[in-house]
Amino acid sequence: MKAWQFTEIGKPLSLTEVETPTPAADEIVVHVRAAGLCHSDVGFLDGTLTPLLPFRPITLGHEIAGTVSAVGSDVTEFALGQRVGIPATIEDGPGTEKNGGFAHEVAVLAKLVVPLPDHVPFDQAAAATDAGLTSYHAVHVQGRVTEGTKVGIIGLGGLGSLGAQAALAAGATVYVAEKNEKVHEFARSLGVEAVSTDIQDFKDAQLDVIVDFAGFGTTTDGAIKTLRRGGRIVQVGLARATAELDLQTLTLNEIELVGSQAGTKQDLIEVLELIEQGKLTSRVTAIGFDEIGDGIGKLERGEVIGRLVAVFG
Repeated sequence: MKAWQFTEIGKPLSLTEVETPTPAADEIVVHVRAAGLCHSDVGFLDGTLTPLLPFRPITLGHEIAGTVSAVGSDVTEFALGQRVGIPATIEDGPGTEKNGGFAHEVAVLAKLVVPLPDHVPFDQAAAATDAGLTSYHAVHVQGRVTEGTKVGIIGLGGLGSLGAQAALAAGATVYVAEKNEKVHEFARSLGVEAVSTDIQDFKDAQLDVIVDFAGFGTTTDGAIKTLRRGGRIVQVGLARATAELDLQTLTLNEIELVGSQAGTKQDLIEVLELIEQGKLTSRVTAIGFDEIGDGIGKLERGEVIGRLVAVFG
């Protein structure tokens, strides 16, 4: 079968002929129907995240949805033809620790896999396996957002838009800060309370929680200066590795600053339920299998709004 593989830093993905996987006793093989492209894939290629990869060449693609095509001898919870999604994970995950979903078949530990609800499309499921669970985890687990919470969302890209929807689904009041004014109308269409280019425009709103999906340092500092006393900042975005922050305001206002990275299998299950209920959806641009290599280039150049998902199989 054909697979898009990472071979060397600074080189584009290579379309290569590889062996079709067979499952170990505790694995299943998934016939890939949709595989999301992620900025982490760009990081693997440009050297930023390459040390996380255990070997090369390696088939990338860690946002995967499809149907079960083979079952290991010890696996009892999945059946042939069943619709499944694979939560993105660095440890033991396809596309990071093992060969991934930029191929027609992928082997995965059965313990990592979740069933897909009947009415969740494969492209939405693929996006949910990474962006969806990451956003949900930031808002609900780390942010502790519930009904009535006043939430600020910084950055309304692929993650931020899902985070805003997850907060709205919980009954929160949402304020969006997004530099790209072309996205403001989309933000309003979600039902947010207000949208602006700067989170500090909402100082009078007495926000309880701000989730920073941008991470430019200035955005986190702006969140510190905006939150009510005793509020909480959830840091997701990492556009900058370091930042200067207003520690005086952070300390005197007793603001909590917590990090949030990826999510859990349970997070994905709950995200898929929201998708099936029509409360959450990704802005997906679909491409074909043969376009995966070019798609990574578009991500690198910042030409993608929302999530880019290869739909095939």
